[in-house]
Amino acid sequence: MAGEKFMTNPDQSTQDNRAVVIGAGLGGLAAAMRLGAKGYAVTVLDKLDRVGGRGSSVTQDGHRFDLGPTIVTMPKVFESLWAACGRDFHADVDLRPLEPFYEIRWPDGSYFRASGDDEKMQSEVQRLNPADLPGYKRFLKDSQKRYIIGYEGMVAEPMHRLWETLKVLPTFAMLRADRSIYGLAARRVKDERLRMALSFHPLFIGGDPMHVTSIYALVAHLEKTYGVHYAMGGVQQIADAMAAVVRAQGGQIHQNAVADEILIKNGAAQAVVLTDGQRFDAPLIVSNADAGHTYDHLLRKHSRRRWTTGKLARKRWSMGLFVWYFGTRGTAGRWADVGHHTIANGPRYKGLLRDIFLKGRLSDDMSLYIHRPSVTDPSVAPAGDDTFYVLSPVPHLGWKNKVDWQKEMPIYRAKVAAEVEKLMPGFEACISTETIFTPETFEDRYLSPHGAGFSIEPRILQSAWFRPHNVSEEARGLYLVGAGTHPGAGLPGVISSAEVLSKLVPDAPVAQSKTRMAAE
Repeated sequence: MAGEKFMTNPDQSTQDNRAVVIGAGLGGLAAAMRLGAKGYAVTVLDKLDRVGGRGSSVTQDGHRFDLGPTIVTMPKVFESLWAACGRDFHADVDLRPLEPFYEIRWPDGSYFRASGDDEKMQSEVQRLNPADLPGYKRFLKDSQKRYIIGYEGMVAEPMHRLWETLKVLPTFAMLRADRSIYGLAARRVKDERLRMALSFHPLFIGGDPMHVTSIYALVAHLEKTYGVHYAMGGVQQIADAMAAVVRAQGGQIHQNAVADEILIKNGAAQAVVLTDGQRFDAPLIVSNADAGHTYDHLLRKHSRRRWTTGKLARKRWSMGLFVWYFGTRGTAGRWADVGHHTIANGPRYKGLLRDIFLKGRLSDDMSLYIHRPSVTDPSVAPAGDDTFYVLSPVPHLGWKNKVDWQKEMPIYRAKVAAEVEKLMPGFEACISTETIFTPETFEDRYLSPHGAGFSIEPRILQSAWFRPHNVSEEARGLYLVGAGTHPGAGLPGVISSAEVLSKLVPDAPVAQSKTRMAAE
């Protein structure tokens, strides 16, 4: 059977319990924690100067900018991770529930406030279009069914054997997983604003709502059941807490350490070599680098069975991101109607998605995600000031006529500013510090192929078995975690990829020996 031509275990003919993790993103840190709990002596190698990867932060002129994810939607994945290490997540991280979760706005002045409260949500639907309330309730039932199958049944389970995917196909067919999430929303509600509000969530993990599977409707149930939270200190605080656990387990974390090659000998992973020539030997290697970078660069000197350069090139990649981080002076309490999370829609929804995902074209219009953490967390800004980031989905760099961001960046910034001005009049005159990330930044900083914001797009034939596996076919003892592998991007996804890893990797040889001795 496809996917059976490789061993899932590292070579344990010796008592070597060393493991190397490439990348201190959240997936890599979670992997290091899981391996440490299993008795491995873990070394983490990371390119950046602080842990967190895309979930890291930068501090500039007194403002802390969380660079990537901003919310926690499934606290239980972190609680489970900490528990596996004999610890309490909530003792290390202060999570605050958000209410409302976020506000969606449209150019006509209408809005939708998402909440975990059933009555509030039904009132929001009725205010936009009373006739859509029955359809909305049906959508919630759709969401719950998809959550049970798509999340509880698959997310934290290994999917490297084709059979694991094939056996869920009848259920997927019954749930019409071939239909897009937008298609499902359109069957349930008629108002285009509500269709957007019920279908946009895949954008948070790099997917086109017009084409990703309706299984992602599960997010509505997930948010309703578990809420939307903010970690005080930002996601960086979560990453720092994870690093502290790794170190407490005896693990080592090396910053400014850029992996250049994974050495393979006799079909087994052997070592990681850095760009400066340093070598870290171990029989177990986990790559939290993007799956595309892992196979195309770190294994570039080795022939590959499945993930050849051509095969990866044919994959559909997630969109790129234009992210404008800025601080404003003396604005605390100003623009009081702009809360922690605001989604400002442009005049087009389907057309804009088509430009970004299918045509690779940078449009004049845009939709924006505005993050204002200072309304919840005063530590992100100097007293009396505000910290923002404004994100706009844009095409990745893999298109034939890719965007020249050296030229377009100031032009696009001005267009974004014009849209933000509509929500926050006079904001630009208050800016005290700023920095901008484009897809070129993602390509350089995170070694992300095509500067994609979320690795490979989560379409149905790029998910589960069809996605790069957590256990590599290319070498014994080589594993992958993070957004580019199963189950995919987003905090729950990358943390769950490490849980999948823990189910594939045996306890460390020394730990196994101690267990046998105790039994005797």
